[in-house]
Amino acid sequence: MAGRGSARRGGRTPRTGSDRSRRPERVLGTRPARERLRSGLRSKRVAGAARALGLSTTRRAAIAALVVCSLAFTIAVPLRTYLAQQADVAEQEELRGRLEHKVAELERRKAELEDPAQVEAEARKRLRYVMPGETPYIVQLPDSGRDAEYREESDEAVANEPWYDRLWSGVTE
Repeated sequence: MAGRGSARRGGRTPRTGSDRSRRPERVLGTRPARERLRSGLRSKRVAGAARALGLSTTRRAAIAALVVCSLAFTIAVPLRTYLAQQADVAEQEELRGRLEHKVAELERRKAELEDPAQVEAEARKRLRYVMPGETPYIVQLPDSGRDAEYREESDEAVANEPWYDRLWSGVTE
């Protein structure tokens, strides 16, 4: 008897191929009665809950749209902030790359100026320094004919201008 009770508690007994052949085949497209009953109860529960809350289909759709919009707005602000921060990060990385390039260039220039001969050449060229005992010569070339013609044309143009134009050009220059 103990063996029988445990077999019944387990639910179903294993089926054999001969058991299946005795059952009639189910027609495709029809649902069993149990499944139809469950879906009917489920739809009745949803409809009953909607009636209890006094919500029509339109109201439920409006509430669903409100929930979706609130979720969209909740996500939109942090997403906008995130995208703005990503743009700032990209800009800062570009600036960092340019500054690293400039630092490398300045390091190279510093290494060049470590050489005393380079410093002397820079002083002679840019500052026109000379060593003690040397005589500096600066060659001044005479004005070329073209420059003289330009000066004459500009003098004539200035003479033909009204006084207020000359005054204004003197103030702005």
